[in-house]
Amino acid sequence: MNSISFGIMIPILPNLIREMTGGDTAAASEWNVLFATVWGVMQLVFGPMLGMLSDRFGRRPVLLLSLFGLGVDFLFMAFAPTLWWLFLGRVLNGATAASFSTANAYLADVTPPERRAKVFGWMGSAFSFGFIIGPTLGGILGEYDLRLPFLAAAALTFANWLYGLFILPESLPPERRAKAYDWSRANPVGSLRLLASRTGLLGLATVGFLFQLAHMVLPTIFVLYTTYRYHWSPAVLGLTFLLTGVLGVIVQMFLVGPVVARIGERRAVLLGLTAGVAGFAWYGFAPTGWAYLLGAPVFAFTGFLMPGLQGLMTRRVAPHEQGQLQGAIQSLNGISAVAGPPLFGLIFAWSVRHDAVLHAPGLAIYLAAALLALGFALAYGVARPVQSQPQPA
Repeated sequence: MNSISFGIMIPILPNLIREMTGGDTAAASEWNVLFATVWGVMQLVFGPMLGMLSDRFGRRPVLLLSLFGLGVDFLFMAFAPTLWWLFLGRVLNGATAASFSTANAYLADVTPPERRAKVFGWMGSAFSFGFIIGPTLGGILGEYDLRLPFLAAAALTFANWLYGLFILPESLPPERRAKAYDWSRANPVGSLRLLASRTGLLGLATVGFLFQLAHMVLPTIFVLYTTYRYHWSPAVLGLTFLLTGVLGVIVQMFLVGPVVARIGERRAVLLGLTAGVAGFAWYGFAPTGWAYLLGAPVFAFTGFLMPGLQGLMTRRVAPHEQGQLQGAIQSLNGISAVAGPPLFGLIFAWSVRHDAVLHAPGLAIYLAAALLALGFALAYGVARPVQSQPQPA
């Protein structure tokens, strides 16, 4: 439900920004950079706090807070009269957004280590399933009114909040929670100390960071890139998200479990990185919209990366540190969300302005492929399994 509500806005928000900038694609890209960057800053600052709150007080309260903040953000988008009101909504959402990281900690609470890669694959398939429905619905509603999808997303998010309030049980019993809220670790620097305190954990987190940074190219420029290069309408964008979502569900729901059981978490990580390099390289090269779509089945195999990586990482921390681990990961994701939009958005804007000479609108996507190639080289050395979870200190 969270993914559906989030996915609804994906094909719409960049076009709403472009409409509010008078139809200037390059200016819309620059505003999109600002919105995404401030959201990442909020994640960087508040992610560790929310992760440790979930270790201390349980996962459920943090999930409810995150969903409520997302719902309010959608209402800002639906009614914002200016770009600065949209900006304020993104600030609020970035400060409270911890639904997926807290859900990952929830899964680690209730799943034995040997089954976590499979279950994290299910979580990824839930995300992909949301992207089957959400962007398709957003594209259809956006054909009538660019504000209507945000109202639908807000309604769905608040319905999800009510589900969490009245039905969702708590996963972390009081006896397994952290004994106190440690303010020295409830910040980006403090949370990252955990990553350096376990063998191989920092290297694995860096691989995840490179993946998240490279993946930022898609939410940053995908809509503007495909609209500029292939002249896709909101409806076509929605159908494209439908295709990629279906492929993601197939990989993560039906393939991750048996494949990881056969080849192990390390090879799953390497397989996902290889698919990402090949997929991004093709996306940047594809001369037509139909050619672009041919890369989607290859890119879908990136779905092996995060389940394998999460499986390796969660084995290296104790039960009362799972929220802190996810908070540290979220903090790194915040850094990628800060660095990614300026990196990819400004490169895309530059390539559009110089397209008559450069002829490389996919330049930013090529950079994403290079980052994943770097991640592969690092993962080859650090993605080693461990036999058991460390015990609580």
